[in-house]
Amino acid sequence: MELKNIKELMASMGKLGVKRLRLKQENFEIELEREDVFFEGDSFALSQGKRAPSHDHRGAIIRQTDIPPSLHLPIDQPDVAPKELPGSFVKSPMVGTFYALSGPDEPPFVKVGDTIDKDTVVCIVEAMKVMNEVKAGVAGVVAEVLIENSHPVEFGTKLFRIVEVQ
Repeated sequence: MELKNIKELMASMGKLGVKRLRLKQENFEIELEREDVFFEGDSFALSQGKRAPSHDHRGAIIRQTDIPPSLHLPIDQPDVAPKELPGSFVKSPMVGTFYALSGPDEPPFVKVGDTIDKDTVVCIVEAMKVMNEVKAGVAGVVAEVLIENSHPVEFGTKLFRIVEVQ
């Protein structure tokens, strides 16, 4: 099996919601498993109409032959781009750990619906034991919080979506 075919299988798994696929042919065997990223109460995923993935708790293995031909996608079908929501994003300025609150018993810096200005501190990103305050950089209303508290972030990770007020 060629790498191109494996990539096609992986793409089909994602589009069909298949979590695990095992394929055995004469002298070839491959098992693919994908991990769904979904946080309970994730406002971004819920606003996009996504639901938590369902899991087969019986341990059943889905084979390529289990997918009916009517569900097979054409190879040359272009991917549909997700609809871009209005607003600006506050992005992580560095690699570190995202904190939405200043301490365990403290309220979050901002929450959905809060009106903020450019200098409002929206979160902390901890890097190398240094707590770095992140300012909004844009005035508006917090539309979404895209990261859960104490999760790792990369440089440029979208943290908040801000809708600018006219």
